[in-house]
Amino acid sequence: MTPGRTAPQLAKAVVQQLYAAGVRDVVLAPGSRSAPLALTLHAADRAGDLRLHVRVDERSAAYLALGLTTGSRRPVAVVTTSGTAVGNLLPAVMEAFHTGRRLVVVSADRPERLRGTGANQTTYQAGLFGTFAPCHDLAPGATDAEVAAAAVAACTAIGPTQVNVQLDGDLLPADPDSTTWWSPPEDVDPVAGPVDSAPPERGGETLSPGPRTVVVAGDDAGPAARLLAEAGNWPLLAEPTSGARVGRHAIRTYRPLLATALRTEVERVVVVGRPTLSRPVTALISDPRLEVLAVRGRDGVATDPGRVARHLDGVPVAEAPGDPEWVQRWRWADAALARLVDRGLSDRGRVPLAVAAVVADAVIAGTTLVVGSSNPVRDLDVMATPWPAHEHRFVVGNRGLAGIDGLVSTAVGVALGRPRATRSIAYLGDLTFLHDSNGLLLGPVERRPDLTLVVLNDDGGAIFATLEQGNQRYAEAFERVFGTPHGTDLEALCRAHSAAYERVTELDRLAAALTEQPDGVRVLEVPVSRADRRAEAAWLRQLARDVDASS
Repeated sequence: MTPGRTAPQLAKAVVQQLYAAGVRDVVLAPGSRSAPLALTLHAADRAGDLRLHVRVDERSAAYLALGLTTGSRRPVAVVTTSGTAVGNLLPAVMEAFHTGRRLVVVSADRPERLRGTGANQTTYQAGLFGTFAPCHDLAPGATDAEVAAAAVAACTAIGPTQVNVQLDGDLLPADPDSTTWWSPPEDVDPVAGPVDSAPPERGGETLSPGPRTVVVAGDDAGPAARLLAEAGNWPLLAEPTSGARVGRHAIRTYRPLLATALRTEVERVVVVGRPTLSRPVTALISDPRLEVLAVRGRDGVATDPGRVARHLDGVPVAEAPGDPEWVQRWRWADAALARLVDRGLSDRGRVPLAVAAVVADAVIAGTTLVVGSSNPVRDLDVMATPWPAHEHRFVVGNRGLAGIDGLVSTAVGVALGRPRATRSIAYLGDLTFLHDSNGLLLGPVERRPDLTLVVLNDDGGAIFATLEQGNQRYAEAFERVFGTPHGTDLEALCRAHSAAYERVTELDRLAAALTEQPDGVRVLEVPVSRADRRAEAAWLRQLARDVDASS
């Protein structure tokens, strides 16, 4: 025990130890119980030691922190008061758990003696996140060693951690002096600190060149997946957020091509990262007739939904290049199908794909792109020509659980975490945008990134039209329970949040707007129809069959 330690002293010790362990960005959702933490963070920000970001919505605050840790690759803390405030962090904590992001939840709490007494805003918040985040419950008398151990564990663990801080007694001192709230710990390098572990590197098992192999690169696969495909001379089926969709081995239209004869000739699949975008890929990596090798990600999980794969700790190495005819056939089919797709974009029903193509072209070297779930990432998956190698681009999304929530705040956080990016873009749908419109709620003194949000507005949930519920037999119920039209005036919403806004109806104007550097957060609304989404999916499948028939 540390006798006589006050709530302000404990708050200061917690922030000091987080700083010593590598935290440089903290997101705060204000409240009463967290007051000493808030004042400590404000003082540390004023001193230039920490960057403080204040948000009034805890869910948005958590996703902002998630974006910051994704962009900066450092541990980032989100601080809340007691009660339901902590529960609002759960979605972001779940996403961080499934992507191995270092999100540190600092939850202010009442002392343990008040739990179960009905005291105001007192609940069982220590360990609230269960499986998703280990908890360090710091009592008012926690020693310096206990506080330091909790901070180090939180900042070095893979995935999220909760540091629950019991603040007892007077929250604010009667007569604070200039050193009450903040003084940096001694002998701490202001730059040092842990960064996120990299995606799995090459090493370990060596693969023979014989079997006809494809490399599937899902979210966060990293460059090792590309290097494996190149070394083995194998087709690379890389999702946009894989970090591997570059070079000549990446197949742009792999998704529709998996419905052709090429799919039947695959003998071996190597899975790196977390592929989540399509049923054809899921079927491929779940096929018990194939040799499937799945590499564990930074969270220790290998993507193996069919439970048929052999799990590897690292990306294997190709013994020698495989048969060049195999990859050449994929390249030929990809080029032929891509030409047909691009020629068909003039049809008004295919505007969403054309928009995705414009966004993909805007991702020049040094660009940061955050992609929303649902249709935008899938459109990009079909339309993004693999980028040249050795030109760094940072393309990410919340693919751990592939939800639409928190994307605006995530994008703001990623952009703030990568201030040297050539340009920062987010590409998302209207429901995704509206689901986190509080991400636009920034106070007048808060840091604002130069970020362009491209909102593909089809007034509802277009992706459901391409699934089973989009069948005509469900037409009577579809609009209300799946399509969910909203009719929201996005311009008025942006105006209310003092966010720059432009309605874009021409692709040329969209391309031009994406070359401009905004001053702060800007929203480009691109209105489209969702009436033809099911027909568009059928069109892509037919084009793939046409290419297959001509090969």
